Amino acid sequence: MGLLDLFIAASIPVLKVLLVTAVGSFLALDHVNILGEDARKHLNNIVFFVFNPALVSSNLAKTITYESMVKLWFMPFNILITFIIGSVLGWLVIQITRAPRHMRGLIVGCCAAGNLGNMLLIIIPAVCKEKGTPFGAPDVCHTYGLAYASLSMAIGAIYLWSFVYNIVRIYSSKSSKEVEINVSKPSREISTSQLGSCEEPLLSSKDSTISEDHADQIALPQTRFEGKSKVTVSDQIKQHLGKFFKKINLKKLFAPSTIGAIVGFIIGLVPQIRSSMIGDAAPLRVIQDSVSLLGDGAIPALTLIMGGNLLKGLKGPGISKLIIVGIIIARYIALPLIGILVVKGALHIGLVHSNPLYQFILLIQFALPPAMNIGTITQLFGAGESECSVIMLWTYALASISLTFWSTVFMWLVS
Repeated sequence: MGLLDLFIAASIPVLKVLLVTAVGSFLALDHVNILGEDARKHLNNIVFFVFNPALVSSNLAKTITYESMVKLWFMPFNILITFIIGSVLGWLVIQITRAPRHMRGLIVGCCAAGNLGNMLLIIIPAVCKEKGTPFGAPDVCHTYGLAYASLSMAIGAIYLWSFVYNIVRIYSSKSSKEVEINVSKPSREISTSQLGSCEEPLLSSKDSTISEDHADQIALPQTRFEGKSKVTVSDQIKQHLGKFFKKINLKKLFAPSTIGAIVGFIIGLVPQIRSSMIGDAAPLRVIQDSVSLLGDGAIPALTLIMGGNLLKGLKGPGISKLIIVGIIIARYIALPLIGILVVKGALHIGLVHSNPLYQFILLIQFALPPAMNIGTITQLFGAGESECSVIMLWTYALASISLTFWSTVFMWLVS
C-alpha cells in the first residue's frame, strides 16, 4: 500500500468538509445574507436541541451492543486523556501568552476538546469508501466506523458539557466580577472628591482591600486566624472540593446531546428494546427511522454554521497571534505526537485490540480541530464569543493540512 494512496484516501473527506464549509461562508456573505447572524443562531438552536441528540441516539442505538461495549472500553479513557493533556497544554499557552482572564476558559476549552463527533462522522464513512485504506471491506468498515464515531461523539459530548462548559462559565463569571469592581472604583473616587470636607475616606484601606478581593473569596472560609489556631490539610481539601462542586453546574451534564446518548445506550444495550425498534422487522422501527431522518440533518447544518462562523472570524477583533499559534501547536503538533505514544503504549500492554480501524479512531481523536460547540458555549455566557470566531477561523483553515497529514501518518502506522 503506497504512501500516495494513503494520502489521497485521507484528503478526500477533508475536501468534502471544506466544500460544504465554503457553501456556508458564501451563504453568510452580506450581499447574500441567507445565513446571517440571526439565522445562524436559530439554526444553531435547532442543531443543539434536535439534530445532535437525534444523530447521537440513532447511531448509538443501531451500532452499540453489549459485546461491542466490552471491546471498546478503552475509548472513554482515551478521550479523557485527550481532555487532560489538552487542558495542561492550554494552561501552558495561558502562562506563556499571558492571555486576558476572559479568554482563559476559551483557550483551555479549545486545547482540551476536539471535534470528536461531527468530524469523525464525516471522515470515517468517506475514508471507508476510498481504495487503498487498511480497513478492509467498505461495508464492514462503514458499519464499525459509525459505531466507533457514535461512541466518540457521545462520550465527547458528556466531557464537553461537564468540563469545558464549567471552565468557560467560571472564568466568565470571574471576569465579569472584575469588571464590576473596576467600574465601581471611579464612582467611589468621585464621591470622595465631592465630599471634600471629609478628612478620612468612607472605607479604610484595609476594608477597601477586603471588599475588592471579596469576589475571589466567595465561599472560602477565612484562612488567616489569630492566635495558634491552625487549619488541617483535610479541612483545606474539603473547602476546595466544596468550592469546586458549588461552581460546577451539574444540570448541564444533561445537555440534549447527553440525553440523546443515554437514550441510545439504553436502546442499544437492552435486548428487548433493541429488538422492538432496530431492524427491518421491528414493530417500532418507524420511531428509529424518524429519529435517523432528523439526525441526518445535523452534519450538513453544523458544517454550514461552521462556514458562517469562520467568515465572522475574518471580521473579528484583533487577537494576539501568539495565542492562536499556541493553540495550533497544542492541537496539531503536541497532542498528535502524545497520542501516538498513548495508543501504541496501550496496544503494547494489551489494553487495545489490534483492529486497524479502532486504532485509527483512537489516534485521530488526538488530532482533531477544536469542538464547534465551544462557540455555542461562549455565546451562552457572552465571554470571548468574537475571539472564538477568530480562533475557529485559523484552526479550521489549517485543519485541512493537519488532518490530511496526520490521517496519512496514522493509516501508515496501523497498516
